[in-house]
Amino acid sequence: MNSEMTNGEMMRRGRVEVICGSMFSGKTEELIRRMKRAQFARQRVEIFKPAIDVRYSEQNVVSHEGNAIPSTPVDSSASILLMGDDIDVVGIDEAQFFDAGIVDVCNQLANRGVRVIVAGLDLDFRGEPFGPMPALCAIADDVLKVHAICVRCGSLAYVSHRIVEGDKQVLLGEKMEYEPLCRHCYNLAKVHSS
Repeated sequence: MNSEMTNGEMMRRGRVEVICGSMFSGKTEELIRRMKRAQFARQRVEIFKPAIDVRYSEQNVVSHEGNAIPSTPVDSSASILLMGDDIDVVGIDEAQFFDAGIVDVCNQLANRGVRVIVAGLDLDFRGEPFGPMPALCAIADDVLKVHAICVRCGSLAYVSHRIVEGDKQVLLGEKMEYEPLCRHCYNLAKVHSS
């Protein structure tokens, strides 16, 4: 547990950890790994995900590799504060889908002494910053950017390239809808689709 002694009592020190990157980079896998380690250490954990993300399961957070952990689907970031009492570690998956209030929620939890682990896409399919992720990275104590491998050249992927029609920012999908591409291959794909 991340704590220190004060007047003979243990004081928890909160923090915000962000795991970001493109699709298929292992963000959720890393979130699950950290949450399971906290459970093993007998810490009280709770993981939240946006209610709209029902790709693999309505209740569980599931990685592309099929690893899963029970979660609580929520419609807004404010719900996390209401359910985050008496918890040592809060996990939040797919943070890019939450409202801007998620930044304040993470700060409040960390200020209460909670370790907050957040995973999400830092860029949308256009290569633009996605939702509250830039602000979460800015307030984080630690940011880990993970990378998929570009499916066209084998370099480190930069963005999740959408391979189906549509220009809505949010389109839940998997390998049939998105592919991880490096910056070079992404720029080539943009030219060929114009």
